[in-house]
Amino acid sequence: MRCAERIRALREDRDLTQSFIAGLLHVGQKTYSDYELGRTRIPLDSVIILAKYYNVSMDYICGVSDECRRFPKK
Repeated sequence: MRCAERIRALREDRDLTQSFIAGLLHVGQKTYSDYELGRTRIPLDSVIILAKYYNVSMDYICGVSDECRRFPKK
């Protein structure tokens, strides 16, 4: 599963809107929509924010792993 598909699935599983997540990332809803559609690459700092918010590893969000591990704590 690609990153775009994974961030959409995570958002939809929690019944969140694109506008809400866009607000967390400090981007417009259209920009976030482009991330989910794979039209624009999501910046690394945004992936970190989403990993922390959803409490999943960056590997999971990026599709490197299908194992949904928690975001590592310091």
